[in-house]
Amino acid sequence: MTTLINRASSTPSAAALRHPEKQARSDTPVLRKPEWIRVKAPQSEGYRETLGLVKKNGLHTVCEEAACPNIGECWAQKHATMMIMGDTCTRACNFCNVKTGRPSSLDPDEPRRVAIAVSAMGLEHVVITSVDRDDLADGGAAHFAATVLAIREAAPAATVEILTPDFLRKPGAAEVVIAARPDVFNHNLETVPRLYLSIRPGSRYYHSLRLLELVKEHDPDQFTKSGLMVGLGETRDELLQVMDDMRSAGVDFLTIGQYLQPTRKHAAVDRYVTPEEFSDLETHARAKGFLMVAASPMTRSSYHAGDDFRRMRAARNASRGPTFGA
Repeated sequence: MTTLINRASSTPSAAALRHPEKQARSDTPVLRKPEWIRVKAPQSEGYRETLGLVKKNGLHTVCEEAACPNIGECWAQKHATMMIMGDTCTRACNFCNVKTGRPSSLDPDEPRRVAIAVSAMGLEHVVITSVDRDDLADGGAAHFAATVLAIREAAPAATVEILTPDFLRKPGAAEVVIAARPDVFNHNLETVPRLYLSIRPGSRYYHSLRLLELVKEHDPDQFTKSGLMVGLGETRDELLQVMDDMRSAGVDFLTIGQYLQPTRKHAAVDRYVTPEEFSDLETHARAKGFLMVAASPMTRSSYHAGDDFRRMRAARNASRGPTFGA
């Protein structure tokens, strides 16, 4: 794994600042990672250039904050997932490495700075995500919309993918974001319903599913996307049922990746799913009708997002058949 994972937990004081709500917990066991999980620490010139652009514009990335294992590969290719609305989340999910606590006020200039960075990096496809902001009346929906619109103005050729919170108990918030018309609306279900109480206690499975369905009701042409982690104790049958639920909600794109434990205070890895099992899950997902499926141990929501978006768009165009002019 990259050394970024250890940055948050190398000392008790650092961990206490990052995840104060977890410090009273007993340490969970850590399974030895198999060969197919290991990656090299980031060292390339491209990685350093991306880091420089992010820091110059005062931005946060989920790549850093969530300690993504693919950061070296993605940043070397100038692919970064921007994380808006600060670096502090109001929830305390048991799988996530993003810092938790009381966030600062929104920066009204952030959408413009994100757009400048997207333009400077020459991105063809950009992914924008955020922390959960339950402290805001709209959960940050207007800020999301402003960021999408700013990118449209600064980099009109870029396609925009958003990875949003669930906007739980924020009536009308989702509609504000949908109306900004991102090319892809992503919201991760993360795990199977049975595990929500222990893994994602601040969220509700059917609310998240309904959010994805709502996107299609308001804008049928907007692509929807969702992701799952495996290795938390879920069963194969439960995963197949979630796939069916997603397809009933009209989800176009499914990602499945291995859960990796950020610190000993987070949920333990139940097991490491083999590459062969991922291939089997991908086969079943494609048979259920998803336009695009990405399933592998290292898959994350925005991993290869641009290439996958182009494949998904081509798949939908092919499924609709040729069009004829008047």
